[in-house]
Amino acid sequence: QVQLVESGGGLVQPGGSLRLSCAASGSIFSINAMGWYRQAPGKQRELVAAVTSGGRTNYADSVKGRFTISRDNAKNTVYLQMNSLKPEDTAVYYCNADRVLSGLGWRDYWGQGTQVTVSS
Repeated sequence: QVQLVESGGGLVQPGGSLRLSCAASGSIFSINAMGWYRQAPGKQRELVAAVTSGGRTNYADSVKGRFTISRDNAKNTVYLQMNSLKPEDTAVYYCNADRVLSGLGWRDYWGQGTQVTVSS
């Protein structure tokens, strides 16, 4: 059984910062990419940022220059440093692990989601 456990969400004022963490646990042999998605009320889930096992990153245009994704392969953990937060960043943020090889074979996994609210 593979689980993704997220932490770090909360309430922050515009212009503030938050750091999200997501740790994958279980009988994991490898993980291709890890990333963060978000879903605001009434909107579709969208990619925020992703990082491959080799360190290649991809960002949504709306967060470029403000968010930084990083990954610790030894710990199967991905981080999202969010700076200069805006009210439009308010959403539930979900961690994703893409093409995870475990005792169950190849699968994708999702975290339970963590709320990020940017408001004064």
